[in-house]
Amino acid sequence: MTDAPRTDGIKPDRSFGTLLTELSRETALLFRQEIALAKAELVEKVAQAGSGAVELVVGGIILLLSLEALLAAAIIGLAQSIGYWQSALVLGIAVLLLGTAVLMRGLAVLRAESLAPKKTIASLRETTAWARDQAPRERTL
Repeated sequence: MTDAPRTDGIKPDRSFGTLLTELSRETALLFRQEIALAKAELVEKVAQAGSGAVELVVGGIILLLSLEALLAAAIIGLAQSIGYWQSALVLGIAVLLLGTAVLMRGLAVLRAESLAPKKTIASLRETTAWARDQAPRERTL
């Protein structure tokens, strides 16, 4: 046997107790880092949801205000060729379809899938896989 230095990064002078202490400390550090990542990602996702909700409200108010004036003018103009109630019905359906499209766009921004903390989930999966690989396995003789 030679007394050449080890190149695998393992220090032979550490005791089993020292190794357990380091494992405990590094596991706790990893857990704290995972929680910090989850918090940061959730803050980002909440901001995204808030932005989508604000866009929904502002868009709805603007749409309502502008459409009231436009609808009144369109109903009066269309009533020259068909009746007032018919022109109001036709334009009401058109506005209903437009409003539904805008609402669906806002809901798509807020859907649950886009709010999931994807980075944290991926990191936790990687950590779990790594821990599984590091766990001692039973050796069969």
